[in-house]
Amino acid sequence: MKFAFSTLGVPGMPVPDVVALAVDTGYQGVELRAHPEEPVHPGTGMRERAAVVAEFERAGVEILTVCGYTGVATAGDDAPVYKELDELMWLAKDLGAPYVRVFAGAGDQDPDEAEATAARRLGTAAETAAELGVRILLETHDSHRTGAAVSRILGTVGHKHVGAIWDVVHPWLDGETPVAAHAALAPFLGYVQVKDVASADDLAPLPLGAGVLPLAECLATLTEETWLCWEYEKRWHPEAADLPGLLVPGREHLEHLLATVR
Repeated sequence: MKFAFSTLGVPGMPVPDVVALAVDTGYQGVELRAHPEEPVHPGTGMRERAAVVAEFERAGVEILTVCGYTGVATAGDDAPVYKELDELMWLAKDLGAPYVRVFAGAGDQDPDEAEATAARRLGTAAETAAELGVRILLETHDSHRTGAAVSRILGTVGHKHVGAIWDVVHPWLDGETPVAAHAALAPFLGYVQVKDVASADDLAPLPLGAGVLPLAECLATLTEETWLCWEYEKRWHPEAADLPGLLVPGREHLEHLLATVR
């Protein structure tokens, strides 16, 4: 398996330092948080994009995903949603990233209407994704925490350039087992975000293996080709331990779990 980490764990870190951190800790990829407060986002110019690509290529590290915050089921006009999706897809294309991350963001809308909206928008955006050679991945998150919920949308879309990210904490919070989550997401799965927390009431990030998430059960469902990305949410929990010193033991913990479940 290949391992990545999210820049959510090292907020604001310059790209050369992110790349060096990946090399030094044995991670093959990086998930880039595409937000204006980060070094890389949809407003980044072409010259800067090319410099980012060169930095990663020089080190042999992959840009796994451009992580956007678009809510594809958000109430309101389609135009702003399509604009955000287009910007994210073009950013991914320019960076050579295979994936764009999105959320559902349905809020308190009627679930059937929200899912129909999300499927319609993703189906339309999928045509652009296909042209650009990228894939839009809907994460298990917010209004659609479970594999079952995400798969309802993706099954309606039915396009190979639209898939899923399995963020392991959210289905668990909703009571969905790893086996059930994987069964629902397997036809659409892009990759898996791993993390660990103390409890359902305390979601501050912990070193992998120090919390209660059933990581071994999650990993037991996966194939060798699946990317694992550690999404350590330091940005939202500044009091948490710094990620860089945790990366090597975190990767080693994942490797140990993988060896025990194979």
